[in-house]
Amino acid sequence: MTVLHLADEGEAADLAAFLSRLLHYDRAAAVRLQAAGTALAVFGRPPSFEVLAIRAVRLAKPYEKGLDVTLDVTVSAGDLLETVDESAATAGVPAAVTGPPWAGVLPPRGGWRPEPGLPAPDALRAMVGAAVTEFRSRTQELAPELRTRAELDRIGREIWSRTVGDTRLPVRAAHAAQSLGFLRSTQGAGDLALVSSGAWLRLRTPYGSIAVRRAGLGALDVSVR
Repeated sequence: MTVLHLADEGEAADLAAFLSRLLHYDRAAAVRLQAAGTALAVFGRPPSFEVLAIRAVRLAKPYEKGLDVTLDVTVSAGDLLETVDESAATAGVPAAVTGPPWAGVLPPRGGWRPEPGLPAPDALRAMVGAAVTEFRSRTQELAPELRTRAELDRIGREIWSRTVGDTRLPVRAAHAAQSLGFLRSTQGAGDLALVSSGAWLRLRTPYGSIAVRRAGLGALDVSVR
């Protein structure tokens, strides 16, 4: 098994935490790994949010394996988590798995430009909290015979497809960032950025990014495949 040497114990701990959160939403989650030089990108898709989550991990030394200078493979998130050794700051690369459809369509590496209108971090977290409260309140008010999966999904689509401030970013993207540990209370306004490239929007934070692709996924107007 190929061993990745991470920059330090903190990078290993953050990678383990990210994988654990993905597995919380999908016990069979897969992640796509891309490594080049001293950077490892880990892509995952928590199904509850229908967004693409990206965690960048610093490596202690450039990735190499024989004559290959890059790594690009889709693996089980659970198998990867089992290989993470926080004290040694290492992680193994498990055997490849058949990638889910979303793993074949990733955001571009370049061409990103700033998008205006992103609220301050505190306002963004408050917006997510208000949306969660509204969802709980509206679903709890439903009569038992009306509390169906279809009705819950309808309410969820209405709330989470709203946009953040004056941007095109759906609130579900900010909710995903909060749930995956990317929106932390220590962040300042300069730590967050909204950027776009083609059909993609990306919420960047120091701890990871959330990307959505504006395409026909029904009323959500996002698609990550």
